Amino acid sequence: MKVLAFDTSNMTMAVGLMEDQKVLATIQTMTNRTHSKTLMPAIQNLMTQVGWVPTDIDRVVVAKGPGSYTGLRIAVTTAKTLADTLSCELVGISSLKVLAANCIGRKEWIVPLFDARRQNVYTGAYKWQEGELITALSDQHLSLSELKERLDGQAIYFVGSDIEKFKDQLVTDFPQAILNDVSAWNYPCAISLAQLGQKETPEIDKDAFLPTYLKRVEAEEKWLEHHKLGEESYVEKI
Repeated sequence: MKVLAFDTSNMTMAVGLMEDQKVLATIQTMTNRTHSKTLMPAIQNLMTQVGWVPTDIDRVVVAKGPGSYTGLRIAVTTAKTLADTLSCELVGISSLKVLAANCIGRKEWIVPLFDARRQNVYTGAYKWQEGELITALSDQHLSLSELKERLDGQAIYFVGSDIEKFKDQLVTDFPQAILNDVSAWNYPCAISLAQLGQKETPEIDKDAFLPTYLKRVEAEEKWLEHHKLGEESYVEKI
């Protein structure tokens, strides 16, 4: 199986190509967030290097969120367009799980964190079980105090570049926790994403595939404060 995988859910852009379990090429940038301009050229560049043409792709794997609203829209739209145009398979993987997959060999619950602003985070918990990364706590948008309640008594391993923002509170509220200090583990790896994606069942309805935001955009929240909706969604109403 020839797999194209990419993640633009946050500042990092990660793109990778695999054939079965063989790593063919990967690129990762962390210097800007102009993913709309850089994603497709990066994909094309890698494919040229390994001698692939678009019709060679069997499966597109994309980090579906949570994360930056703009970054998620770019990634998911690109993935759906490619999968539809090339008639290939489409798989979405949690952006948090992609980070957790970096932490090979950890025995604790692996807890990735993304800053969701206002002292809230996007987070979940994962653990290794017989060589497979499984979900221990589903991805959620919540405050750190709420997270403390959900992780009470667990051995924890925090990962993600945003843990530095919350370091003082994490050390205080989670004295049993370990904060990752392996720099590379704090950023998504396209090869880890590709490996996760090879194990998942493809989307049946590609058109219905959407990013996993976990939280409404601020404009929608404010709009809903002043309007009552019936059957229509916010997007349909606007």
